[in-house]
Amino acid sequence: MAAKLRKGDKVVVVAGKDKGKRGEIMSVLPKEGRAVVSGVNLVKKHNRPTQTSAGGIESKEAPIQLSNLMIEDPKDGAPTRVGFKNLDDGSKVRFAKKSGEVING
Repeated sequence: MAAKLRKGDKVVVVAGKDKGKRGEIMSVLPKEGRAVVSGVNLVKKHNRPTQTSAGGIESKEAPIQLSNLMIEDPKDGAPTRVGFKNLDDGSKVRFAKKSGEVING
């Protein structure tokens, strides 16, 4: 099945502790059904000091379920579902079901 959400897409979190937050997809893990979104689902990572780094507690993004994400509508920024359609030139594109706008990429 074609990917509805891809790297670089602007998304809105629609469920979970980060509901309402917006961010850009940094990477997609299709086998796990998850994606890493910038600024969303932050977790604390405790790092041991090494010869090269001082160690300490760092905050980083953890993967979030794809079902908890919806793409931003290119027209108004609201969350929307994604559909696929074939253009006259034979190319298959994603479009926002809310506004009908073609999603770049």
